[in-house]
Amino acid sequence: MNLLARSQDIAKNPSQRPYAAAVAEAGGAPMYDLIELMFFAYRDFVGDADHLLAALGFGRAHHRVLHFVSRRPGLTIAELLDTLKITKQSLNRVLKELLDQDYVEARRGMKDRRQRQLFPTPRGKALAFEVAVLQSKRFTTVFSELPEGGRAQAIAFLLAMVDAGGRDKVAAMTGACPAAGCPGPQR
Repeated sequence: MNLLARSQDIAKNPSQRPYAAAVAEAGGAPMYDLIELMFFAYRDFVGDADHLLAALGFGRAHHRVLHFVSRRPGLTIAELLDTLKITKQSLNRVLKELLDQDYVEARRGMKDRRQRQLFPTPRGKALAFEVAVLQSKRFTTVFSELPEGGRAQAIAFLLAMVDAGGRDKVAAMTGACPAAGCPGPQR
């Protein structure tokens, strides 16, 4: 097996990498505290929405699609796939359910009739808003417990967690910019 094939095999199966090499690559010992805090924070943050959505027979995938369609009416399917970094196959079932249950509607593209643009229905807007308010309440509670500037620090941290190549796009898309600020509305 040549060196390139071996490195690709090791990348697919980290258990084959020597422990010392993995630790050195990570810059020292694993940051278990941060890794686990990220898991727990995410679990509780999405848990609020999970309970509401489960009552409707929906899950996290439905939430993500509905969120971005509601925030960006007219989003094309290709743009949604790129935003979520998922395949058409994984989107199909979720989108079909949202379309069939009148939370989202698809229209032919304004510029390119071959494209389908997605729009929230009034019912979809209401559900997306209800979930956003629920999750915003958690943020409000958390930021009230932190020193002043906590929100700006959280924005800077989360933006830094996004891969460098996509950071500017995400910052522009969300309007959430580091303390130095950026043009566009704060959402």
